[in-house]
Amino acid sequence: MRWIILPFFIVPSLTHAQEAAELTLVKQVFTELQPKSIRWNREYCGYIGYDQSGQLIASRPTPGKRASCLADEPENIETILSSYHTHGAFSYDYANEVPSGDDMEGDEEEGIDGWVATPGGRLWYIDTEDLITTQICGIGCLPMDKEFEPGDMGHIAESYSYNELVQKLEEGDG
Repeated sequence: MRWIILPFFIVPSLTHAQEAAELTLVKQVFTELQPKSIRWNREYCGYIGYDQSGQLIASRPTPGKRASCLADEPENIETILSSYHTHGAFSYDYANEVPSGDDMEGDEEEGIDGWVATPGGRLWYIDTEDLITTQICGIGCLPMDKEFEPGDMGHIAESYSYNELVQKLEEGDG
């Protein structure tokens, strides 16, 4: 993975599956989905990819449950690049400001990377090749739950390996 160093931030470079157009599309999808996901306190999920004409598109979102979502097979996507899903409304009982180990495992099993939006308005990218999740933008970069409590999960790092993430969640630091 290549890295770009910007003042005060280290973020993965936007290469192949994480190109600028994909990031723009993902932000548009989450800007529309977040309010609905928060209002109904349920996850919504789907896929990002290319249609038959080579246009980058998002599949129709599938409504999930409070803490899980299984996307329908996309009818309009010829080549899937990544998954996307929201984390519903803010809750003190659920570590919803970071992707879960299950989120990373699910994307890895499908052989695709993933995008996750949190109730605090964070955007995460899951790189399944390196099994690392990286915070693309922080609190409030996407629509957020007005009930969100910053700091509820303690310190949130800019990125986590799979093992670091599982350890954080098991320690109850979130």
